[in-house]
Amino acid sequence: MQPPSGQPPPGQRWHTREDSGIRLDAALRWWHDDIPVEHPKIIELFNSSLVLDEEGRYQLRIGKDWCYVQVEEAAYEVRTVDVTEDERVSVRLSDRTAEALDPATLALGADGVFRCRVKGARAQARFSRDAQHQLGELLEEGEEGRLYLRAGQRRTALTVSLGASSV
Repeated sequence: MQPPSGQPPPGQRWHTREDSGIRLDAALRWWHDDIPVEHPKIIELFNSSLVLDEEGRYQLRIGKDWCYVQVEEAAYEVRTVDVTEDERVSVRLSDRTAEALDPATLALGADGVFRCRVKGARAQARFSRDAQHQLGELLEEGEEGRLYLRAGQRRTALTVSLGASSV
């Protein structure tokens, strides 16, 4: 298929791989040319197709097609928090992958929502309401408001304190 030529229709523009017009906002909502993407299957396709390239730029890769997208804050949503049989905490992400949670990367935003680093600490993930509740079930408050992550018999001190804002 040949790329479009000439002038785009009035009020529209041609999109390129470098300038797709697609962005993921801080609340993890997808947009195209400042119009919200609302179809659930398109949202799921975008979530599962988002990758971070070697240069640290986000791309949507769908089959052989790809384009760069703008990510305002977190690129992924933590949808579920699990405790593994070996008493480690893992997170399941919006791109349908799962990985071990690195407790050292947990941060509590000014909005009261936890975030963590994922994808080899190269990307940020924001906890969904359900995942935040699941994480909360694993947190214990210690002396002076210090938080600990409890997974079975494993207890890990966190660098986040109650009431602190790290993001």
